[in-house]
Amino acid sequence: MGSRRKFIRQLGAATISAPLAGWAAANSNKIETRQILYTKEFSSSPDIRVAIIGFGIMGSRNAQTLLQVPGVQLVAVCDLYKGRLERAKEVYGAGLYTTQDYRDILQRKDVDAVVICTSDQWHDVISIDAMKSKKAVYCEKPVVHKLEQGMAVIQTQQQTGAILQVGSQRVSSIAYAEAKRLYKAGEIGQLNCIEASFDRHTALGAWQYTMPLDASEETIDWKKYLKANAHTPFDARRFFWWRNYREYGTGVAGDLFVHLLSGIHFLTDSKGPSRIFATGDLGYWKDGRNVPDVMTAVMEYKSCTEHPSFQVLLKVNLASGAEKVESGKVRFYGTEGMIDFGWNDFTLYRNKFSTFPNIGGWDALDTYPLAMQQSIKSAYLKKYPESANPPPDLTAIRYEAPDGYDDRLDHFKHFFDAVRDKKPVVEDAHFGFRAAAPCLACNESFFSGKLIRWNPVAMKMM
Repeated sequence: MGSRRKFIRQLGAATISAPLAGWAAANSNKIETRQILYTKEFSSSPDIRVAIIGFGIMGSRNAQTLLQVPGVQLVAVCDLYKGRLERAKEVYGAGLYTTQDYRDILQRKDVDAVVICTSDQWHDVISIDAMKSKKAVYCEKPVVHKLEQGMAVIQTQQQTGAILQVGSQRVSSIAYAEAKRLYKAGEIGQLNCIEASFDRHTALGAWQYTMPLDASEETIDWKKYLKANAHTPFDARRFFWWRNYREYGTGVAGDLFVHLLSGIHFLTDSKGPSRIFATGDLGYWKDGRNVPDVMTAVMEYKSCTEHPSFQVLLKVNLASGAEKVESGKVRFYGTEGMIDFGWNDFTLYRNKFSTFPNIGGWDALDTYPLAMQQSIKSAYLKKYPESANPPPDLTAIRYEAPDGYDDRLDHFKHFFDAVRDKKPVVEDAHFGFRAAAPCLACNESFFSGKLIRWNPVAMKMM
């Protein structure tokens, strides 16, 4: 208990850097804009035949994106709801192979790669089965449903030598690549705190998706959907709104925190935090869900070869009256500046410490006798003559990706390059699990009320 209290007290030290945001706003009229250099290059031979397993929102959008890569063909779709299979044929032709059993996909010799977009509960099993079937695998984050499933996915990839890339596209973003270059060059000094949030303010943003008119056990293979608790009665919400339930999804932590940590780990080369504490509430969306609609977490990253020690503060609010924008906010605070991210853009603010201490203003100086104040000022100017002419404010620089840039397309491009040329993927099982595990630990902390100790190198709870 004492350790937990001590850890939470340290949160106060991390929030001291918040005034930087006000400083940044005050200097927003001095922002220079630069476009990030980008050349879209695709390898197009030989052809790659792809199947999508799970043709809901993410699966159908992924189909649209991956087919922009030359030489990629969609040959099969699997979904447990018949209406989505019908829709897949409407869009991609009556000749498209469709099935309600993913194992049918894995048996086909005309499938080179699978894209897994199912509910989180099935990520590990289907990924493992696909790798054992010698298919290249692109699996949406968080790649596992529970912490204890991660090592089996990693070990299967190592044993089979199969290609597996996790789908968290910030790892492929040219904005994050450019920000990483600037961070590594020391543009913000020593990193000490990161604030990241992914708030939403719409019903769709809170996962209340439109449901079909014919949802029933006749159109949905409910038994195949249930990985555990096989006797659960049919419930259309639990199928189409699976993110709202612990049994099938991972809540705001597994769905949204993972995006934030993927970018953070990519930029810092971190393996992850050592201590994690999360709290939250189910305050607004009283629709039967059993996961919180507001969650905050603090994570402690220890000093290591890759980076100094720093704190990470995470937040998701699905009833955020402040805004409807869903791109998320990420701020890297350092001793000499800040990187403020949008989605595929960021602004670099530089605010270096002066070479001399401050005097006057919000200071104790004017509480002393006048003669003493004058003596102190005189001695100060003699010791620090350069303080009479402080350096001008450094111009902030906004870096933007070109219009129309899509980091998900780049993420798929990297995946298919790995399939064709046997190159390393940009987000392998180790990286994907190391980004997902602390987020799943947030759920563990929230539901247990405990501080979670995590070994980021061994990838296990302590």
